[in-house]
Amino acid sequence: MNTHLLLLFLGVDLLLVCTPGPDWLYVVARSLGQGRRTGLTAVAGICAGYAAHTLLAAAGLAAALRAIPAALPALRYVGAAYLVLIAVNLLRSARRGTPALAAAGDQPTAAVLRQSVLTALLNPKGLLLYLSLIPQFISPHAALPIGGQVAVLGALNVLACAGIYGALALLAGRAGNSLTTSERGARRVSTASAVILLAVAAVTASA
Repeated sequence: MNTHLLLLFLGVDLLLVCTPGPDWLYVVARSLGQGRRTGLTAVAGICAGYAAHTLLAAAGLAAALRAIPAALPALRYVGAAYLVLIAVNLLRSARRGTPALAAAGDQPTAAVLRQSVLTALLNPKGLLLYLSLIPQFISPHAALPIGGQVAVLGALNVLACAGIYGALALLAGRAGNSLTTSERGARRVSTASAVILLAVAAVTASA
């Protein structure tokens, strides 16, 4: 691939990843409400979801979704509904007096990972990255096939997300640990995390 195009894409992609958005809020909500370990698991799930986007886009799904405009709004609303479901569960745990951080200890890592993968897969912002941004950096004259170029650019995006979101999870997890030393504080963090997720759902639905 053209080195200039790779570096240009990486610069634009890092700028987008560093801009607060739904993924940021989701990672912060998970890390604040359920601790650093859950936050890092959420980051791993998001990255796995975007890796799946990369494989699907390389296989031609991006072109198929572009040809079916109604598919994007449908995915957007499904994703928003899923985030609302997670937020409701957090609110219930807070009302029962069960701190989200304590509940996270009983929640299997696989469950958090699965929820985060689905969140990434249903995030319209992620889909739009593959539908609109990545094609701008594809060269039809490159020695590498178009599918291979999509895979390389998608892999760069996954690595950028892992680094930036991982650091964010560590910072938010540390802040959450200091705020959940009392039961009242834990309830407040759980409620705040649920509110953040509801805000993410609203942004996702209106995107």
